[in-house]
Amino acid sequence: MRSAAFVPLLLGLTVLACKVDKKEESESDRKVVNVEPETEHNTLTEAEKAEGWALLFDGKSLDGWHLYNDPDNKPIWEVQDGVLVCDPLNGTGKHGDLVTDKAYRNYELVFDWDLPDTGNSGVFINVQEGPNLRATYSTGPEYQLLGEKHLDYAISSKRSGCLYSFAPQATETKTQPSGAWNHSRIVQQDGKVEFYLNGNLTAQADFNSAQWKDWVATSGFKDAPEFAKRTEGHIGLQLWTSAVRFRNIKIREF
Repeated sequence: MRSAAFVPLLLGLTVLACKVDKKEESESDRKVVNVEPETEHNTLTEAEKAEGWALLFDGKSLDGWHLYNDPDNKPIWEVQDGVLVCDPLNGTGKHGDLVTDKAYRNYELVFDWDLPDTGNSGVFINVQEGPNLRATYSTGPEYQLLGEKHLDYAISSKRSGCLYSFAPQATETKTQPSGAWNHSRIVQQDGKVEFYLNGNLTAQADFNSAQWKDWVATSGFKDAPEFAKRTEGHIGLQLWTSAVRFRNIKIREF
């Protein structure tokens, strides 16, 4: 009798164990692991080539770029594992903003970027160079890049994706935490510009309009006589107080 009673008990325990195993397996199957898909960066697809896109950063060198107003010096900017990096506290070379060798007028520009949570940087457009011009920001409007733990984050017109200091984000948009990549887009045609951050429109302006001239006249740039006077110029990457990283910088001219 004891032997006969033991068999069903053993079978019951086996079935229960199988159920537990299946439950554990199903819970494991439901786990979501956020892994960035493997992508070949700093390259153009055949479709992009057909659409007229060009790389501004080849992932290997600083070809096509130079220090603002100082093309003969070695910049602190360098390439690390396919990423354009500037770390003002740890790099070697001369400090300064990096600008394209070529000037651009009508175009669509896209780029990925990453900052520390307390970081601050920017991308300038329509930058002019010359012995009487002291900095990129004295001529070129800025697409702001800002970590959400930076003190300036409290100022709504200085958050990422803003046309720096002129207006809050047109669409409130969060940035990725440090170590993750944000995607930005700038479109300019005949002086009309649009900024996008992670897919959202965050700023727009017409540099030829009376409204824009009024904005500048009452801004912190009112004493910079060459600020935003041109609708063509170099694209600049800002060195400020923190490290910054860029990749997949591409442009399509109209």
